[in-house]
Order: sequence, then C-alpha cells, then structure tokens
Amino acid sequence: MTRGVKIQLLLARILCVPALVTRYIKAQRNKFLFQASPLTSAQRDVMSGFFPRELLDLARIVVLDGIRLKNPPFHGLLKTLGFSNLLDLSQISAITFDYVIVSHQTFTNDLLFHELVHVEQYRQLGIRRFSELYVRGFLAGGGYDGISLESNAHELGSRFEADDQDRFSVAEVVAQWIQRDKF
Repeated sequence: MTRGVKIQLLLARILCVPALVTRYIKAQRNKFLFQASPLTSAQRDVMSGFFPRELLDLARIVVLDGIRLKNPPFHGLLKTLGFSNLLDLSQISAITFDYVIVSHQTFTNDLLFHELVHVEQYRQLGIRRFSELYVRGFLAGGGYDGISLESNAHELGSRFEADDQDRFSVAEVVAQWIQRDKF
C-alpha cells in the first residue's frame, strides 16, 4: 500500500466517511422506497434458486425516468481533499441502497442479479459494515475495480451469465467470503 493510500485511509477514518456513507445509504433507501416496486413474478422466477425467498420478497426496484442520481453531499469535500476516481452516480447503470435498487435503465436479468448480490451482502453485513468495506476497498484498491464487494458481485454475475439455469446459493458464497475475510 502506498503512502498516499495510507494517508487517504487515515483521512477517511478521521472524516468518518463510512458513517457519512451509511447515513447517505439509509436516506436514499428511504427516499426511493415509496416509488419502488417488488420484483415481478418473472424476475422472481429467474432469480429463485440463487437467492433466498425472503430476499426476493424484500428487494424493491425503481427505474428512474428522466432524472439522474446526484452525487452525495460529501462527494465535493472528498474531491477537495484529493480523493480521485470517485464514482459519478449520474453515470452508473444502477446502485443498491440496502434492499432498494435504483436504476437508470430497464433491468436486465444480468443487471438485476448483480444488484441482488449487493442486497445479499447488505443483508449479511449490515449497512454500516457494508459501507466500511466499500470505502476501504475503494481507497485501498484505487477505485471501483478494487472494491471486493464489487468483485464478489461481478464474479457471481459471471457465473449467472454463463448459465442462468445452474443454480447456486449466493447467500452461501457471500457467507464464505465473509468467513474468509475476503471483503
């Protein structure tokens, strides 16, 4: 780990960035919950066998129409302090706020699967721990590609995309990553 990354990690801790991210996630979940819908029966059918029924019952989705997500209020502060490669939320396909998935585009099965992996990660880790791991991964890994939570979702998504009939338990794989401290 470079000296610069160590300094950024220290700054993130001092600034309580995971706490800011946690508050932001909860606020966004609550903001979009009222307009979000349960998964359709077709979506549930495709995702069953990969995710527990309770998670599929809990998950909510919304596709934004004519608007884009804005970056969180603390985004500018982090940029001013030298944090680079910050995610621009207006440019992403979708983002998961706990169990509410917000998308800028119509959900494909692949996109929904990826975001449901994050719902499972939130379910097992909790919002606070998810936030800590996301921030740490982002800073230590030099950006989005260094976030282990995303690596886990991409790895599982690749398995799904290769054969969406070959069922496996996302919950078990996420639990294994947690046990092995891979996040």
